[in-house]
Amino acid sequence: MDAVGRGIPEAGGEAGIFTVSLDFELYWGVRDVIPLEHYADRLRKVREAVPRMLALFREFGIHATWATVGFLFMESFEELRARRPAVLPGYRKREFCPYAYSESAGSKDRVFHFAPDLVQRIRETPGQEIASHTLSHFYCLEEPRSLEAFRADLQGAIDVAREKHGLQLRSLVFPRNQYSPDHARVAGELGIRAIRGNPTSWMYAPRSWDEGGPVDRGARLLDAYLPVARGLLHEKRALGATWPVDVKASRFLRAHSHPLRHVEALKLGRIKRELRAAARTGRLYHLWWHPHNFGVHLDENLRNLRELLETFQDMKERHGMRSLSMAEVAEHVFSSRRVVAA
Repeated sequence: MDAVGRGIPEAGGEAGIFTVSLDFELYWGVRDVIPLEHYADRLRKVREAVPRMLALFREFGIHATWATVGFLFMESFEELRARRPAVLPGYRKREFCPYAYSESAGSKDRVFHFAPDLVQRIRETPGQEIASHTLSHFYCLEEPRSLEAFRADLQGAIDVAREKHGLQLRSLVFPRNQYSPDHARVAGELGIRAIRGNPTSWMYAPRSWDEGGPVDRGARLLDAYLPVARGLLHEKRALGATWPVDVKASRFLRAHSHPLRHVEALKLGRIKRELRAAARTGRLYHLWWHPHNFGVHLDENLRNLRELLETFQDMKERHGMRSLSMAEVAEHVFSSRRVVAA
């Protein structure tokens, strides 16, 4: 049997890693940009999408990180208000403030804002990591960019996960991928061991809402189908030498789009090629999306996901590729360094 058949990377080094993370946020993730009545059907479908994704993860042995908005651990708006941090974000744009929004939200909308039952279901599925997406879907780069408010918010997320579910949060995904080195440092001080950083390409750089523009968005859309950005596969030794480890993102899995159905194969083919390249060269490939992205065309999205996971399975058999959660990647990086040092 040759090296490939034995599951040894072609490069002769360590096996590649496939990491999956999901930004689990329900309406908190789009509350300030899309009216609830325009998004309600998609959010309701999350209740079906999550169990079906978990079934696929179980089937293919995928260790996924579910970065969960802290509010989703709760039961009601009354509990949310009772758990408000002492320091609030104080955004200059009032529409960003979830606490102002919560004052007018009705109890009938609970299904769109809270999901302790789904959190429990994720916990019960082998290989799944519950991580933080901050307490309130906190925007790190929106003015006034208060580190004190960020610390209070993340501490609130850590506390509610521990108190309600007995969880110790080890990984963090920054909402809207907004963060700075100072935010990563604060997260490390609060016990976070892994963050999801952005790809190094200019089009993926962290920006506030106003700093983003049509050029960036257009470039990212084009990059989903054509090889525009580079550097989306990550050397494990370059993920960082201190806590928290930067488990950099590689690609956002865009949902099935009926208008773009004729180029769907280009999108999936791009991900497959990157996944195979990571497996062959012993690098990290980090795919992410939101559960609500699957809320329209659920069957088509799950079919696409299965196709990608079948590619991972092939790379696992041929090259020994591993599926690791973000926290597992961080521990792997540090344990590898200890072995080298020894």
